[in-house]
Amino acid sequence: MNGHEGEEAQVSTGTTADAVDAAAIPELVIISGMSGAGRSTAAKCLEDLGWFVVDNLPPALIPTMVDLGARSQGNVARIAVVVDVRGRGFFDSLRQSLADLEAKNVKRRVIFLEASDDALVRRFESVRRPHPLQGSGRIVDGIAAERDLLRELRGDADLVIDTSSLNVHELRAKMDAQFAGGEEPELRATVMSFGYKYGLPVDADLVVDCRFLPNPHWVPELRPFTGLNEEVSGYVFNQPGAKEFLDRYTELLQLIAAGYRREGKRYVTVAVGCTGGKHRSVAMSEKLAARLAAEGVETVVVHRDMGRE
Repeated sequence: MNGHEGEEAQVSTGTTADAVDAAAIPELVIISGMSGAGRSTAAKCLEDLGWFVVDNLPPALIPTMVDLGARSQGNVARIAVVVDVRGRGFFDSLRQSLADLEAKNVKRRVIFLEASDDALVRRFESVRRPHPLQGSGRIVDGIAAERDLLRELRGDADLVIDTSSLNVHELRAKMDAQFAGGEEPELRATVMSFGYKYGLPVDADLVVDCRFLPNPHWVPELRPFTGLNEEVSGYVFNQPGAKEFLDRYTELLQLIAAGYRREGKRYVTVAVGCTGGKHRSVAMSEKLAARLAAEGVETVVVHRDMGRE
């Protein structure tokens, strides 16, 4: 930021975007989420990918940062801004800043880092630091206050990443998968199989239940295998309603995907569940992901609970 101080710092936020070529306006990512969920790791990953990263910038100054980037003659083409509760005095202005950016046709995305209460408590206890909002209370009190503060932003996020069971390297891999590479695709989908007995994925946009199909777990010769096995997959899709479900849910996702594209949403996580996340949900996720890929949706498959038994 220091390199942009001087005469450019005198520019009014109300006129700069209009005074530059629209093509020069930088791409913007806003990183937010729960304290301890990995915001710093996500920001560092983008920095390593060549993004200009600003930590804890007051939300009211985000349009100014974008304006300065637009006047950098292409030197600052991608900006990532970390917004968190350390700047809670400015947090109410975030929605207005996002509205201003949308009015200026700034390409922006909001990434929200999430984690379970248990995971966050363990992380704060391991570094022996208080939660920034706990005050004189407990860590869990600070976490609850922060969730309440960020609830609306989480609902508006383009991408939610649950880091509860991720290490630093796995989080970096997720960020690389979303932001590394060439031209940005129209829509990216993550199809995630899971087991209901291990809990719903908190970062899912859509959840579908495969427990209406007979469970291969009760077939002794199939029990040791997973839904990646051809015999297990064949068993699942030979059951009444399985193929019809796949066909109709694919049609529904096509309708939803078209709406997401119109609304500028670039990421969607579809969670497919069965009892243990080993057989039915895995087989259905693989077929569903293949259907989406055939429709031109860049798709990643994740089997959250496979091998957990």
